[in-house]
Amino acid sequence: MASLIPESAIQELPPRPLRRPEWIKVRAPAGPNYARVREIMRSKLLHTVCEEARCPNLGECWGAGTATFLLMGDTCTRSCGFCDIKTGRPQQLDWLEPERVARAVQAMDLRHAVITSVNRDEREDGGAPIFAMVIRRIRELQPGCSVEVLIPDFKGSREALSIVMDARPEILNHNVETVRRLFKRVQPQDRYEWAQATLSNARQLDPDVLTKSGIMVGLGESLDELKATMGDLRSWGVDILTIGQYLQPSAKHLPIERYYHPQEFAELKDYGLEIGFRWVESGPLVRSSYHAEQQVRALSVVHRELYGAGHSG
Repeated sequence: MASLIPESAIQELPPRPLRRPEWIKVRAPAGPNYARVREIMRSKLLHTVCEEARCPNLGECWGAGTATFLLMGDTCTRSCGFCDIKTGRPQQLDWLEPERVARAVQAMDLRHAVITSVNRDEREDGGAPIFAMVIRRIRELQPGCSVEVLIPDFKGSREALSIVMDARPEILNHNVETVRRLFKRVQPQDRYEWAQATLSNARQLDPDVLTKSGIMVGLGESLDELKATMGDLRSWGVDILTIGQYLQPSAKHLPIERYYHPQEFAELKDYGLEIGFRWVESGPLVRSSYHAEQQVRALSVVHRELYGAGHSG
């Protein structure tokens, strides 16, 4: 029987999305810890990247009583092709936000806090003082809690970065996200060189800090390009690497070119350790803050022996 749809119309149809494989399973949010974390965030008028970016691990992490705080509002000045955080003109910075975040960390009794933010390119300092304020206030209210900051690139500004580094976070994270060839397609307003400057300068500004970065796979990169990017990150002094599968948030975002098999993630982890990363998290649902506390606890003592006397916090 002949098709009722003209051939020209069939050619114009968008490609059908790839079927999600069986190993991509997301835990549904539920349970008392999830409800408790949600209530703390709502009561203190805070945002989390878990919700804003639709992280697949929200159920697991909130169920364990932890979350990744999102500073400086819920509106980003950049429009990356993979990210579900809304883009636009953000509101004025809320200088009381660091206090509320620190109070939430205290209420959750965290031993390791992960703090990130939207991009605030309308400011010369990119909002770096907010990061510094929240690090210092957490140290005051929750002694012994280590702090990991997942920061923007501040357009490669060493001056903005130094504001954050002066507060001495235990982990300084900036995600490179993808390989050099795809960088402008995936992150139109970013530059590969800004990522390099951020990660390289962090170690120079504080030799005691653990540096970290992350890569998404499935956007069309080749294995050789992926390994080259991992090599770049090591040459910039990065200690910790996360590798996870890109999951398309909606039809308007970049399509998934392919799904990586768990065995491929295992092989990437082995390669990362071979070339010198001190910790590699690699798996389909791995994201930047996945197992973050385990990383800092396992690495910080040895790192201090290698690079310095350690943080006072």
